[in-house]
Amino acid sequence: MQAVRTRPEQLAAEAAVVEATPHGSARSWSPEAEIGMRVEDIWDSLDVQQRQLSHGDKLNSCFDSIPVASFPHTFDGAQLVEIPSDATLAEAVDILSRNRIISAPVRNVDAPEDASWIDRYIGIVEFAGIAVWLLHQSEAAAKADDVGADELAAKLGTVTLEGAVAAAAVASKVAAAAESEGAIAEVFGALPSSDLFNKTKVKDISGSFRWAPFLALQSSDTFLTMLLLLSKYRMKSLPVVDIGEGTISNIITQAAVVHMLSECVGLLWFEEWGTKTLSEIGLPIMRLSKIVKVREDEPALKAFRLMRRKGVGGIPVVDDSGRAVGSIMIKDVKHLLTASETNRDYRTLTAKKFIANARQSSGERQMSIITCSRGDSIKDIILKLDAEKRQRIYVINEEGNLDGLITLRDIIAKLVYEPPGYFGDFFNGVIPLPSNSRV
Repeated sequence: MQAVRTRPEQLAAEAAVVEATPHGSARSWSPEAEIGMRVEDIWDSLDVQQRQLSHGDKLNSCFDSIPVASFPHTFDGAQLVEIPSDATLAEAVDILSRNRIISAPVRNVDAPEDASWIDRYIGIVEFAGIAVWLLHQSEAAAKADDVGADELAAKLGTVTLEGAVAAAAVASKVAAAAESEGAIAEVFGALPSSDLFNKTKVKDISGSFRWAPFLALQSSDTFLTMLLLLSKYRMKSLPVVDIGEGTISNIITQAAVVHMLSECVGLLWFEEWGTKTLSEIGLPIMRLSKIVKVREDEPALKAFRLMRRKGVGGIPVVDDSGRAVGSIMIKDVKHLLTASETNRDYRTLTAKKFIANARQSSGERQMSIITCSRGDSIKDIILKLDAEKRQRIYVINEEGNLDGLITLRDIIAKLVYEPPGYFGDFFNGVIPLPSNSRV
C-alpha cells in the first residue's frame, strides 16, 4: 500500500523531485492527478474552516467547487468526432473504428446552422447499441425464416472467417481503452452488400442509444453534478457543451472518472475513502439474487437475449455449483453472428462451448472475468478495473462462488451523495428514457 502523506510532506517530496530532475525541471503530473491535487487543496481548506463536516460532506463540497470544464479532454485535443444522423450503420461503424472510439454524438443534419446544441445533436450512438440492434434483427430474421448461421450472417451483412481475419488486422490497432468494443468492428469490417446494414440510417435505430432527451453538461456545471448523473441517474456518458458555440467540447464517461480516481492514489482525501473495504463502504450494491446470469449448459443465445431485455452489458456464466467460469459481454455478439463451422448451430450452442470456441480463436483471456472479495479495498477495485479496462468486477466468496457484482457506476455512487433538492424537480418526468431504449 502506498503511504499516505500530509500536505507539507507531499510538497517537500515534490520539491525533492524537482531538485533531483536534470536541469531542475518540474515533475509532470497527469491531468487527472492535477484534479486530485485540486481536490486535496479544497479538502485542506475545509479542515481549517469547517471541522464539523463529515467525510462525505467534505467530498461533496470539494467536487461541487470544481467546474467540469477542468476535466481532461477524452479526445486529447483532437477534433470531436461526430456522426451525421443520415449516416448508415456501416458508415457509423467505420467512423467509430477508424477513430478508435466506442461512441460518438449524432449530429442532426436537418438542424439549421444557428441551431442550439439541444437541436444540433440527437443522442450518442455506441458500438454496443448497434450490436444489440443487429442481434434483435437477427432473432426476428431467424424466427421468421428458420435460417442457419450462414444464411443469418448473409442477411445481416457480417463477415466470413476470411473477412474477419482481414478486419482483425485493423481492429488490433484499437487503443486499449476501446479494445473490447473495437473488436466488434471485426464483424462489420468487410461490409458486404446488405440492405439491413448498408441502408439503415443511424437515426432509424433510436432504441439502441439514448435518443431523447439528450442530457448534457455545461462547462460551468460542477464535478458533483457530473458524478451524480453518471451514478444515481445512470448516464453512461455525458457531453459537455459550449452554449455559445452550440457544440460539444468534451465527453465524460464512467471509465474516465474511475481512471481519474486511480491517478489520485496517495492523496489524503482519496486514501481516507479508498482504503475502506467493500463491506465498510456498502458494496456490492447488487445482491446475488439480482445478478442476471446463465448456466454453462444453457444456450449462449440466451445470454444475449437477457442482456437485451434486462439492459445490461455483460452476464457471468456459472457452473452447477454457482462458480463463475466466464463472462459473455454484448460485444461478443460478433462470435455469434460471424458465419463459422463451430458456431453454425448458434441457437443450440451452449454458453460453455461458445466460450471455448471464442478462446480457441481469440486467445485464453477471451471472456474471462475479474474478481474480488468483500475484504478488498475500494482502491484495490479501482486500480484493477482501470488496469484491465473493464466495466464490472465480480465479488466471490471463500468458496469461489459468486457473491455480488460491482460496476463503475456503483463506485462513483459511493463517492458522493445527492443533497436534498439538488436537482429540484428536473427529473420528475421531464427527461424519461425512451421506452424502447435497450442500452
